Amino acid sequence: MPSPHRRRLTLVVPLALAAVTGVTLTVAGPSPTVQAGTVEPGAADAATAVPASIPLTITNDSGRDDQVYVYNLGTELSTGRQGWADADGTFHPWPAGGSVPVPAPDAALPGPARGRSVTIRMPKFSGRIYFSYGQKLALKVATGGLVQPAIQNPSDPNRSILFNWSEYTLNDAGLWINSTQVDMFSAPYAVGVRRPDGSVATTGRLRPGGYRGFFDALRARPGGWAGLVQTRADGTVLRALAPGHGIEAGALPPNVMDDYIDRVWARYAGTTLTVTPFKDRPAVKYYGRVSGGVMNFTDGSGAVVTSFRKPDSDSVFGCYKLLDAPNDQVRGPLSRTLCAGFNRSTLLTNPRQPDSSAAGFYQDAVTNQYAKEIHARMADGKAYGFAFDDVGAHESLVHDGAPQRAYLTLDPFD
Repeated sequence: MPSPHRRRLTLVVPLALAAVTGVTLTVAGPSPTVQAGTVEPGAADAATAVPASIPLTITNDSGRDDQVYVYNLGTELSTGRQGWADADGTFHPWPAGGSVPVPAPDAALPGPARGRSVTIRMPKFSGRIYFSYGQKLALKVATGGLVQPAIQNPSDPNRSILFNWSEYTLNDAGLWINSTQVDMFSAPYAVGVRRPDGSVATTGRLRPGGYRGFFDALRARPGGWAGLVQTRADGTVLRALAPGHGIEAGALPPNVMDDYIDRVWARYAGTTLTVTPFKDRPAVKYYGRVSGGVMNFTDGSGAVVTSFRKPDSDSVFGCYKLLDAPNDQVRGPLSRTLCAGFNRSTLLTNPRQPDSSAAGFYQDAVTNQYAKEIHARMADGKAYGFAFDDVGAHESLVHDGAPQRAYLTLDPFD
């Protein structure tokens, strides 16, 4: 199955990455390849084969009286076509767009009123469940497909709308569904899946007071982090931009991580960084040393397998550009490990990566404060605060090979 995003890897799958570009939706959602130690694709046998669609129950516990609109957008896995699904799970392809984006067909479904639930059908998609409060999203299609809301762009018509989304893939190997903050932290929600035994696995729920507490903490952080917070003209807090989008929008200093990056490069000019990228293959190791401003990685024979120039802050936050992660078995796994180590600020405290112990994350004064404050407020500690937040299994993802039902709960803004 094709990779949902240029920065997704074969053996470890961060769901939220498709959200990073904020330009055109191709395939937004998890790939059927999963990290070692999780349920392997194909685990469902013939007796528990995944049906053509499953129910998704959306419950409005937000405490808000706004009209809620729901969208099920993505790629039909059987054909590769982009489009949307109606409440019955029937697929509708997007019309052909042009070089100038044109309004998309109205794909909005009525969401639940305050304290109520609605159920729609999820077809075999790799896509997103969007939800908005009080106003429909302004969606457009172009030659490349659906143009997603780009909340870092002040002229985007969706910028003043309170909305969010979950990403999912439903295929013959089961359901993967997540909560994501790779693009922004906004309207709170949780996701879940009911297993064949009747139990429900959930993730994405904030601790009591977590929503307001996150914004309070970000505003209190020195160094420009308060600039990530976006509000509406009426004073409503809409979201906090992810740091990469903040740099793009001029809301966060572009050198905010440079001091830490410089210290990492200086340290590994004199010592070796050992990376064991695959949990299920501990014998596979690569060794990084900085020479001439470039970190070269060698294998056990001493041969150079790939090299990285010193990244800038944007490359670190987005896990791309100078930390590009192709869908291969060497550079991609190394890049994702470096990305996690930079964002969590563990590369100076541990020369053996990945470091999977959350106790040591975000301890340096220079770190991804956005991701730090999100994780601190999650009930289970898990989130997609940056693209490769699944390194060490710290991502907000649930999966089942024979899903009976999925859930999305709009949570309180407290």
